[in-house]
Amino acid sequence: MRSPVQLADRSSPSMGTSPRRAPTVRGRDAGAVTERNVLGGELEPCGTDPMTGFFRDGSCCTGPQDLGSHTICAVVTAEFLAHQLRIGNDLSTPRPEYRFPGLLPGDRWCVTAVNWARAYNEGVAAPVVLAATNAAVLRIVPLEALQEHAVDVPGDLSSLEQ
Repeated sequence: MRSPVQLADRSSPSMGTSPRRAPTVRGRDAGAVTERNVLGGELEPCGTDPMTGFFRDGSCCTGPQDLGSHTICAVVTAEFLAHQLRIGNDLSTPRPEYRFPGLLPGDRWCVTAVNWARAYNEGVAAPVVLAATNAAVLRIVPLEALQEHAVDVPGDLSSLEQ
C-alpha cells in the first residue's frame, strides 16, 4: 500500500512564508524557457485545446500570483473531475469570465498541487505528464507520487530515478 502524500508545511522556516518567485532568466516575451519540469528538463507545453495554465499560455508556468500552484499537468479523468467537484473545485462547468471552458475527460490541464494530492490520497489522482509538470511542484508533492501516475514514461527509466 502506498503512503499518503504529506504536503510540505509552507509555514516552516525551510519553506518560508513568502510566495514562490518564478525564475528570472529572461522575460516571457523573449521566448526563453524559464522554468524546468520535474525531470530536470525544459518545461514542455501541457495543452492548448483547451488553453491551460495559470497564465493561459498552454504551460504549467507559475509565479507569485499563482497562489494555488497550478503546476501539475494532468490528463483529467471522469473520476478525477467528480472528486474535484466533491471537494468544491468544479472543473467541468465553463466559466468564461476566467477564460475557463470547462473540462472533459481526456483534457490536459494544469491542476493545483494540493487538489491533485488530495485526489492522490483518496485514490483518484489523474494521470500526470511529467515533462509538462513544473519542478516547483516538488516543494509540495513528492516526485514518487507523480511518477506513480506518469503517462509520459520514457524508454530509459533511469531518467526517472533521482
